Amino acid sequence: MRKLKFFLVALLVGFLFLGGGVRLDANADEADKYYVGGMTAGFMLSAEGTEIIGLSEVATGEGLRRPAEDAGLRVGDTIVAADGIRIRSISELNAALERSGGEEITLTVKRRGETTETQVVPAKDKKSGKYKIGVLIRDTLAGIGTVTFIDCKTYRFGALGHDVCDENRNSLGIADSKVFLCSVIGVNRGVRGRAGELRGLFLNDAPLGKAEKVCSTGLYGTFDKKYDFSHCELMEAAPLSEATIGKATIWSTVDGSCPQQYEISIVKVDADNRENKNFVIKVTDSRLIEETGGIVQGMSGSPIVQNGKLIGAVTHVFLNDPTRGYGIGIGNMLGN
Repeated sequence: MRKLKFFLVALLVGFLFLGGGVRLDANADEADKYYVGGMTAGFMLSAEGTEIIGLSEVATGEGLRRPAEDAGLRVGDTIVAADGIRIRSISELNAALERSGGEEITLTVKRRGETTETQVVPAKDKKSGKYKIGVLIRDTLAGIGTVTFIDCKTYRFGALGHDVCDENRNSLGIADSKVFLCSVIGVNRGVRGRAGELRGLFLNDAPLGKAEKVCSTGLYGTFDKKYDFSHCELMEAAPLSEATIGKATIWSTVDGSCPQQYEISIVKVDADNRENKNFVIKVTDSRLIEETGGIVQGMSGSPIVQNGKLIGAVTHVFLNDPTRGYGIGIGNMLGN
């Protein structure tokens, strides 16, 4: 679950760990309990610029030109600025090209996590009269992930448990603040060497809330108070010091929109890990293995529960064994 597949795939204050963790009290009272999630959520994410998904020609009065290709731009690059002015959307890039009047401009580009600059000369399209550079671009992606928890007092929620990147390892931001319930309509099973994925549909008439933040530990926002919490378990959050090797469960939705509980085993606890990998877990539930092959994309954020307490969330899958994966301690998610 290191990336979100476009239109497929597809969380209170204090510090314990890097990434905004909270010191958890093992004697937390009723006010410190959380609804356990497990429901899939659909959301819109921004590429924090305009991502190139294809290169094309520009038909000018003097013939065909390929400005982007000539400038060394590639599919997967994300244009984040033009002549030093931030670019967040397709319309902002088009406006920058028009301002150029056909003169050379400097584009700031992200490529596989690295930032570079390149000069390009826009060409005037013969038919539209607009200046273009010969790229097919997008500025948003839609995906699904799993809600981990909802604070029963503030309705603050957390999901995913890890940063959100596209296939080129560019971090994504929030494009549309609305988060919708998502119905899982199919699964591409995970197999050795290839991660599986959930296939889902946004239920646009069933908003879950608003997304407000994306960071290294997940996606966070405010849940809709009108949501029916009657099917959600209410429990305390436990610190990593209470996690033990042995049996646990995860809550996930792999069919429809209702979370189910599945058995797993915690095989390693690493409180010092700073990369959202505080647990190594193994799926032991034959139902989940039969349906998905184990852990698949879209299950990121699935709550991990042990001894009646919320202790973390699923974050990654092992590509060489889809029944195994990593999890983040819940203390690293609370506080965001």
